[in-house]
Amino acid sequence: MVVFTCKDDFESMMTCIYDAWAARLGHSNIRLAIEPVGNLELFCEYRHVEKNQEKAEKVIRTIQRKISPEAYEWIYAAALSFQPHKLDCIYRFLVLGFSLGSQILHMLHVQQVAAVFELKRKVYNECHHFREFLRFSSLDNKAFFSVIEPKCNVLTLLSPYFEDRMPSEDWMITDKTRMLSVVHPRDSLSFLTPITQEELSYMEEEIDKKDPYIRLWKSFFQSVSIDARKNTRCQRNHLPLWFRKNMTEFQ
Repeated sequence: MVVFTCKDDFESMMTCIYDAWAARLGHSNIRLAIEPVGNLELFCEYRHVEKNQEKAEKVIRTIQRKISPEAYEWIYAAALSFQPHKLDCIYRFLVLGFSLGSQILHMLHVQQVAAVFELKRKVYNECHHFREFLRFSSLDNKAFFSVIEPKCNVLTLLSPYFEDRMPSEDWMITDKTRMLSVVHPRDSLSFLTPITQEELSYMEEEIDKKDPYIRLWKSFFQSVSIDARKNTRCQRNHLPLWFRKNMTEFQ
């Protein structure tokens, strides 16, 4: 068994798929994994793959041409999952997809298709939650700043939503788990950039603690609650504890 490994970013994963396919070792004799791999297995050869933009673009074009643009959307979303087996699931999906074409998207009874669909579904579900639960704070009245800690890498899915609703504002959404930020200058397109712990700490300290919207959120949260009808289990179903750590009204 030959295991092709790469870093956890989309271009590296597409490059890993290209090299694994080009190796012509037989699909049953290879496996793809995200680094860090963890415990190494006996009788396995591990090959690290470095990101190559040209190879990644070839894989993307082939997916869109031989399967469909919608299949590429599935794969892109699945690649944002936190599950360690996601890359191998995507590869098995492509092996089947390149032979069957666009009809593969309707074959949810097939294991390879169901696996990618489930990864994609969970990523979009978490993105949908953060559209509702994300809270911005003011950075000294110069920009809006938000910190989230998602399980999946949803920043690139979140940014178009807020670009459409806050086009003329300077804002930043930071993924504290991966130390990545999506930055949106006013009246411009947003971009993704890594940040350091020092930069994150500085921005968190610059949050305006006297922002009237902070008091407004807390007051609203207190005013709509009815102690006599409090149902903690129901509240957790609608608003899981996972999201509350970065929500203004729970600070």
